[in-house]
Amino acid sequence: MVHVLSGRVLLRPTDPERSRVFYGDQLGLAVYREFGTGPERGTVYFLGGGFLELSGRSEVPPAADVRLWLQVADVTAAHEELLAKGVEIVRPPVKEPWGLVEMWVADPDGTPIVLVEAPADHPIRYRPGS
Repeated sequence: MVHVLSGRVLLRPTDPERSRVFYGDQLGLAVYREFGTGPERGTVYFLGGGFLELSGRSEVPPAADVRLWLQVADVTAAHEELLAKGVEIVRPPVKEPWGLVEMWVADPDGTPIVLVEAPADHPIRYRPGS
């Protein structure tokens, strides 16, 4: 069995500095580490139990099927904060039929990001008899 110690998502943005501004300044992710120098230096951000690494440069945006799913404590507060920082909201918070509250944004390359709030009574947080 493979013993995984941690994991990370790697993105190769078309404009690394623009993506660093989005993930660090606008989305507010904390920096875990940086490496290299210059405009294409790598930056790794904390993502709760994992990491998001921006490194290198791509001539084309990531594939359309790449998505980021980020659970937050309060999606309404995140909505207000991101609006104040000028982040384009693709879809405002909506309580889905499956009980999660979801809001969608996109990074500068169009990578969809869903911010999810799991209400206290949702099965993802609580299962009676478990």
